[in-house]
Amino acid sequence: MPETRVASLFRNGRNQAVRIPVEFEMPGTEVLMRKDGDRLIIEPKRKKTFAEVLDGLEPLGPEDEFPDIDDDHLPAREIDL
Repeated sequence: MPETRVASLFRNGRNQAVRIPVEFEMPGTEVLMRKDGDRLIIEPKRKKTFAEVLDGLEPLGPEDEFPDIDDDHLPAREIDL
């Protein structure tokens, strides 16, 4: 079981905030927060994987057009598959 500490609550404008002791610091600049009964659960917000980003994209439809690409200046190279 993790160590339990008392933390200070304070006001930051209209928001309530909590001072997180150094031994409980989390990476990044954002966290996910949810309530579970009278508990407040705070956990790190993880970066999405490339697969999760692709999964969130809408598929292209037939009305979506790709721009013409001027590839005259691109070097041609063979790719061994």
